[in-house]
Amino acid sequence: MTSEPPGLPRLRALIRKIRPDLAPWRSSRDFRLLWSSGCVSAFGSFLTYVAVPLQIKDLTGSSLAVGLVGAVELLPLIVFGLWGGALADALDRRRLVLFSEAGLGLLSGLLLLNALLPTPLLWPIYLVAGLVAAVDGLQRPALDSLTPRIVAHDQLTAAFALKSLYRNAASVAGPALAGVIVVAAGVRCAYALDVATFAVSLLLLARMRAVPPSTGAEKPSLRAIGNGVRYAWSRKDLLGTYAIDTCAMLFAYPVAIFPFLAADLHATWALGLMYGASAVGALVVSVTSGWTSHIHRHGRVLVLAALGWGAAMALAGLAGQIWLVLLCLALAGGADQISGVARSTMWNQSIPDGLRGRLAGVELLSYSVGPQLGQVRAGGTAALIGVRGSVWAGGLACVVGVIGLTAALPRLLAYDDRTDPHAAAVRAEREDTAALAA
Repeated sequence: MTSEPPGLPRLRALIRKIRPDLAPWRSSRDFRLLWSSGCVSAFGSFLTYVAVPLQIKDLTGSSLAVGLVGAVELLPLIVFGLWGGALADALDRRRLVLFSEAGLGLLSGLLLLNALLPTPLLWPIYLVAGLVAAVDGLQRPALDSLTPRIVAHDQLTAAFALKSLYRNAASVAGPALAGVIVVAAGVRCAYALDVATFAVSLLLLARMRAVPPSTGAEKPSLRAIGNGVRYAWSRKDLLGTYAIDTCAMLFAYPVAIFPFLAADLHATWALGLMYGASAVGALVVSVTSGWTSHIHRHGRVLVLAALGWGAAMALAGLAGQIWLVLLCLALAGGADQISGVARSTMWNQSIPDGLRGRLAGVELLSYSVGPQLGQVRAGGTAALIGVRGSVWAGGLACVVGVIGLTAALPRLLAYDDRTDPHAAAVRAEREDTAALAA
């Protein structure tokens, strides 16, 4: 009998430790449907994500005009994100996701119709961007709060990692393919493909079982929203996750000026690679995410990852070679993925189900408002100090901001899911629900 090489058992053990945990996929039919729907929809949405700024750039030639998309999306996202959280706690979350998905598909159709005009108009792009932000604000809290209802409590970290896997894969393939499609066939084809993916996504969501609200759920109202915000404010560990994520996106999210950065580096051919580079780094982390299921001090991980994001973006602004820029963007994406796993785990482990929709609305503001403001910040700063200056200065500001917020909110670093009383209460709530269902 041939003996194994000495290092082979260790290699196998390492692979088992880092490979994605597929337990949620195996145990939950609804999670498989939700995952598949998100996979298809995310791929199409990234096509539009790239097509919109490129179309605005072609129509105006202005970095500020591209950055203003974030300003147009900001108010609808704030208002409807908070209201969507209240609706998610009071209504069937699956139905709310289904109807809002249909609305997003119709809005993508409007972008396609505008692109088909002999001379596409600028104002409909801004109008649709605002409406998409509103519908997305209604959908996202219900979508995010669905997973804890259809996945076992001890599988939540693995479930987020699996969802991140398709999002990051779409982030890589979507922008790269969009660059090819826009060059070969224009933005019309990108919008058309996005509409088609929404149709497939709707068919998958329609097969999921209903997810009714918790017993005694609070009706949607301004008071209900206020109760959710007060709970978030009372949890300084959660407050730290919101604040640090907002800081990172506000100062170090230069995606809106990528077309101008590519031109400044004389590498317009690499624009699609720039959009996909951070997703490549995040995808590497997702593919090797098995280790995240063994993490308990998620606050510390989040802070370190946010610092890594800012530092990598600062280096991307200072680098003069396109390949160094792409490497820095990939490192930033990996850090952001680690931060996302830590944030999501903390939220899902320690927030009661009756408040999860409203807290998901607050969460939506933290990780969506930041990028919208970040687009405005990047475009405006680029107009003042140049494109590369906007990138490196934003990364440096992110590092300084994260250090300051961590010092101001020390309970974030103290979070440990083995000893946290909120996590213990949610775990007991899930066990009681399972016992009643049995």
